[in-house]
Amino acid sequence: MSITDFLTDLLNPDLAFLPKALAIAVMSSIVCGVVGCYVVLRGMAFIGDAVAHAVFPGIAVAFVLQGSLVLGGAVAGVATALLIAIFSQNRRVKEDSLIGVFLVATFALGIVIISQAPGYAGSLQQFLFGSITGIPDRDLYVVGGTGLVILGLVLALHKEFVAVCLDREMSRSMGLPVFWLDIVLYVLVTLAVVISLQTIGNILVLALLITPAAAARLLTDRLGVMMLLAPAIGGVSAFVGLYLSWSYDTPVGGTVVLVATAIFLAAWLIAPRHGVLTRRWMRPTERELPDASGPGSYGLPHPQEPSPAAG
Repeated sequence: MSITDFLTDLLNPDLAFLPKALAIAVMSSIVCGVVGCYVVLRGMAFIGDAVAHAVFPGIAVAFVLQGSLVLGGAVAGVATALLIAIFSQNRRVKEDSLIGVFLVATFALGIVIISQAPGYAGSLQQFLFGSITGIPDRDLYVVGGTGLVILGLVLALHKEFVAVCLDREMSRSMGLPVFWLDIVLYVLVTLAVVISLQTIGNILVLALLITPAAAARLLTDRLGVMMLLAPAIGGVSAFVGLYLSWSYDTPVGGTVVLVATAIFLAAWLIAPRHGVLTRRWMRPTERELPDASGPGSYGLPHPQEPSPAAG
């Protein structure tokens, strides 16, 4: 199918679900790309995975009760994030172990709950792998409104998030409420995950948070540019992925993720400064040039070097 045919189908009133699916996919990819920058910068991909699974029982309860999936998923994700934050205050058990415990427990709880609903097998497949059919109009407004709230909070707390991501101990010494900033970030990750489930599914949703941001991380040393590139990569991946899915009858979520992964691999190979092939072609003197990131420019650590906040 040519791109012209795809655009024609988008305007076809008999295929009204297609433009809605595209709008939700692009909007959620953009939001995930922005939030994902903090996830990648802080090295908290495992936390993102835990939150992605934590929303499942809330969505299952909302589905059984015919309630709001977004609200149900958000409540479950926030509750799990709070539990992880509270339990992690006891240093006897490390945070990654607690995340593993709650990740599996919440996902198992969701499976048990949704198994009580009629037609559970089909519903479970839709939750796990996404679906572009049957998207109600209200979801457009929910995703759009939630996305604006997320982006507004990111804009308001950007400097604080950057400080905590780059150096947690320094942030504490500056008097920043690190614990509560962690909670807010977990909530934003949760909301970004929930609005993405419709098209990408629970299993693959982590890719929208990580892959575009990781690709952008390879393409620039400045956080401001990274936060523009990541949502752009996510939006392009959603559009191209839906086009290929519609053309070749492949699952939407998997196709979107594969397109984003292809962009990441291209960046890994040929990124201007940090691509593997690019670094081989560069002269030794060019490789050793320092990053042009002055004070206040949010210059990032080298992608191949551990971030101060990685721990």
